[in-house]
Amino acid sequence: MNFRIAIIKCFMLYAVFNGRAGRAEYWWFFLFTVIIGIMATVIDSTLGLDTDIGGNGVFTSLIQLATLLPSIAVASRRLHDTGRSGWWQLLWFALFIGWIPLIIWLASTSKDDNKYGIKPVLSDDIDKI
Repeated sequence: MNFRIAIIKCFMLYAVFNGRAGRAEYWWFFLFTVIIGIMATVIDSTLGLDTDIGGNGVFTSLIQLATLLPSIAVASRRLHDTGRSGWWQLLWFALFIGWIPLIIWLASTSKDDNKYGIKPVLSDDIDKI
């Protein structure tokens, strides 16, 4: 999975919370949201709009709203890939103590087939089939 495919797939599965997502899909989309968030912040501060909405500018707020649901959905699918429920994302609210296991789980390797579906096939593995 590459950067472009991961972004397209995450937006195609905008609010799909079932199924599984591989490590590459999650982390490429995470990188995309960070990059586009930084770009929106730069645009807001350049135009002087950086204090309009609760400290965020108009563009930053729009980007955050547009990527909130797909970010939660892909994280849920990623946790399913490790054999955990998507509800574990609530650990983000437990400050740093909750973040540590969540980041470890999001970065861990995929489990074999589990109750959430079959193991995702990587684009590198397609040549072996």
